[in-house]
Amino acid sequence: MSFEQRFNEEEQLLLSSLPTLVGSVMSLAEGSGLSTVKELISSATSVMDGAKDFPSNEIIVGVLPNMTNRDEAMTKAKELKGKLQAQLKTHEIDSKEELRQYVVDSCKKANELLAAKANPAEADEYKKWLLNVAENVSKSASEGGFLGFGGTQISKGEKELFEDVASALNVQRSL
Repeated sequence: MSFEQRFNEEEQLLLSSLPTLVGSVMSLAEGSGLSTVKELISSATSVMDGAKDFPSNEIIVGVLPNMTNRDEAMTKAKELKGKLQAQLKTHEIDSKEELRQYVVDSCKKANELLAAKANPAEADEYKKWLLNVAENVSKSASEGGFLGFGGTQISKGEKELFEDVASALNVQRSL
């Protein structure tokens, strides 16, 4: 059964948007200028790496755009962006803190959904993928310092967010 057959439209939106949301929220955890840009690039790269890292996972492959057809991929990405923006507006997400809580709550929902509709291996790989996105973003740029020198590789805020996401996914993993 395909991704579209297994999950309804709301569930598809949750599973499709969550990797990007996790990466975005992680990049905003201690955002500061150039570091945030590096982290957003890392987020996009890490999300797309899901197809390479888990090529037989039907959920991950179903979530990601088909990059062999650029027009189709762009259309799917625009549709997802529009649906996600509408959903965030419906939930009245107006601050970084509200977005953070929304993402943690969404991770809990995804964990429940995966437990109900995915086999354990698929669910574990999807959760690993989300955490890989979060970890890669947190390690992509140091926070603080001056012009990229000094600072800390992983900030306290990033560690706390990572732990909250891992806990919401019911996974024992830390940075």
